[in-house]
Amino acid sequence: MNSRKSQLEAFNRLLDIMDNLREKCPWDQKQTFESLRHLTIEETYELADAILENDLQEIKKELGDVLLHIVFYAKIGSEKKAFDIADVTNSICEKLISRHPHIYGDVIVKNEADVKRNWEQLKLKEGKKSVLEGVPKSLPAVVKASRIQEKVAGVGFDWEKPEQVWEKVQEELAELNEEIKIGNNANIEKEFGDVLFSMINYARFIGVNPENALEKTNKKFINRFQFLEEETKKEGKKLSEMSLTEMDIYWEKSKNIFK
Repeated sequence: MNSRKSQLEAFNRLLDIMDNLREKCPWDQKQTFESLRHLTIEETYELADAILENDLQEIKKELGDVLLHIVFYAKIGSEKKAFDIADVTNSICEKLISRHPHIYGDVIVKNEADVKRNWEQLKLKEGKKSVLEGVPKSLPAVVKASRIQEKVAGVGFDWEKPEQVWEKVQEELAELNEEIKIGNNANIEKEFGDVLFSMINYARFIGVNPENALEKTNKKFINRFQFLEEETKKEGKKLSEMSLTEMDIYWEKSKNIFK
């Protein structure tokens, strides 16, 4: 691995390149916070995909793309005389030091739960009115539910055992089933949301990241269905003209390949 000196030299090289591009490249010159925003979101999702695939080389590449965006935003900030990369870096350093009194102070913690609890309490002391203020409104619903549950758990609003959460899941499923029997669409949607929220909460108790779990299932389904498409095409068949029973033969074969 590279030495700390080499790491700093590489980062300084990136800063120099950013200065150069901002000065000379027509595309880079036109970029703003707003124009970069959607690109940053896209790069973040590409990094997330690489992580799920456990592709270390791709993770390295995508981390570089995300780092470029951070440096880009800092460059624009410096041009506005609002902040620069040093301000950005020092800001997160100060936050990390203040949020880790068990490392940089005299606070004693027993486990990860204590760390999370202290973290949320410290944020309230910093002026936040609610522990939920830090949950971005634009987060995807599954991720948002996870963050909401983690944050309220951080101040003690939580179940004690996984079994209790599973009972809640069963309760919500029963309520959903009742509304389906009645046929009230508005209530069906509401109860379905409650089921999902409870399942996401249960995932936390059994150590599963629901977003990752669902995305892995998405990828598995895509791979299996594309296998079905390719195999039937090889045999000159069209899915639209096949019965579900016929398609299921290929689907079962795909399970042996994509697990």
